[in-house]
Amino acid sequence: MPRVAIIGAGVAGLCTGIQLKKAGIGQFTIFEKSDGVGGTWRDNSYPGCACDVPSHLYSYSFGINPEWTHKFSPQPEILQYLEHCADKFGLRPHIRTATSIASARFDTTSGTWKLKTDKGEETEAEILISGVGQLNRPAIPAFPGLGDFVGRTFHSARWDHAVDLAGKRVAVVGNGASAIQFIPQIAPEVAQLTIFQRSANWIVPRNDYAYPKWAREMFHEMPFLSRVYRSYLYWMLEKNFMAFIKDHWFGKLFEKAARDHLAAQVPDAALRAKLTPDYTIGCKRILISDDYYPVFSRPNVELVTEPLSRFTAHGIETKDGKSRDFDVVIFATGFETTSFLAPIDIRGLNGRALADAWRDGPEAYMGVTVPGFPNFFLLYGPNTNLGHNSIIFMIEAQVRYVLQCIKEMRNRDLAYLDVKPQALAAFAARVQGELKKRVWAAGCSSWYKTADGHITNNWSGPTIKYWQMLRRPDFSAYDAQARV
Repeated sequence: MPRVAIIGAGVAGLCTGIQLKKAGIGQFTIFEKSDGVGGTWRDNSYPGCACDVPSHLYSYSFGINPEWTHKFSPQPEILQYLEHCADKFGLRPHIRTATSIASARFDTTSGTWKLKTDKGEETEAEILISGVGQLNRPAIPAFPGLGDFVGRTFHSARWDHAVDLAGKRVAVVGNGASAIQFIPQIAPEVAQLTIFQRSANWIVPRNDYAYPKWAREMFHEMPFLSRVYRSYLYWMLEKNFMAFIKDHWFGKLFEKAARDHLAAQVPDAALRAKLTPDYTIGCKRILISDDYYPVFSRPNVELVTEPLSRFTAHGIETKDGKSRDFDVVIFATGFETTSFLAPIDIRGLNGRALADAWRDGPEAYMGVTVPGFPNFFLLYGPNTNLGHNSIIFMIEAQVRYVLQCIKEMRNRDLAYLDVKPQALAAFAARVQGELKKRVWAAGCSSWYKTADGHITNNWSGPTIKYWQMLRRPDFSAYDAQARV
């Protein structure tokens, strides 16, 4: 029976553990750097934090939850759901919290991964699975003078709840998916709120609503209705992929909806111009909100589009020479998304580092395996992110794929499986060719791609296509090493 090491106890890691148990594979350990399960839904606890995929779909297909209170449920509810799944499926004994994997080295002789934790402990496993995802390491640009600022600073993904914002002068640097959720929450309590916007975002209505008690009771009493509703939500979102095809008419509908939403909520023409993006809709992440734009009608809120020049001891100076003083600066500047598994030192055959293999940009066959790194599987890896549907759907497809690989190894008594370089090359060429026809390849910068424009994060097609591709592994794409 193979031993399995899983990095991360978020959505992907928990899903893997549950399916391993169902498959009768009980020798696995989930290593989690924080003090509990939940991954990004534990890390992100900022005011107003919620998912932008409907909750009945942003959940496991095998873990239907009839108790979601809203169409888009808030972070505490999602975290509670993941903790419930960890308990329900008996994962707690397999989880080691407050333990980071510092390095992993593949030993060809034994066919095992030698792991070392941040505490210096050593362990080994035949299978190594990464569930760290793409949005786990906050990014704060190296602004000049940042170290001179004497006020409080923190990143939205590491919200400092000890900082009382009431009556404070607060700056928010960034205006992405997290910012548009917490800004409406803090605006009423702060004395002055200044939002530094590098570029405007396309925003469409969220249209959130609470599920009435009778609906939750109906989902509880008739579980098949939850599945029907889940399927409805899936196909409603899946059709939205058309908006990400270059020059597609469906994208024009999205743009009209976004422009109408902005016009309805921001009557001031000058302000509306500042909040209007100058790039193709979909090139950056499309955001959803009903309460972000109205914030700018508050007398204590200022939008600054002038680029930041430097931090001073008491505030921020912009390129036009204007200086503003602040008590607190909140960075909503996103994540280090294109380096994936850094800073874990992962070394495969002949001691080759994954960082070297990915020097020109991360790539993985099916978004899951990398040549020269046997028995190593990625979940929510390169080119598997979405702009239109639930990433949990993608993760479940990946976990099924990985389990079939593990079963193949077990049934054939293999030491390891290693994807062939030509298999990855063909897959990557196909995906990158399709990505050139998508709006993400337009001229904007985004967290979907590297500085040189290589799209490393997004999947190039509909999710149903990805699901079909991963239904059954093509083992001719792998070198199978027999156990000696």
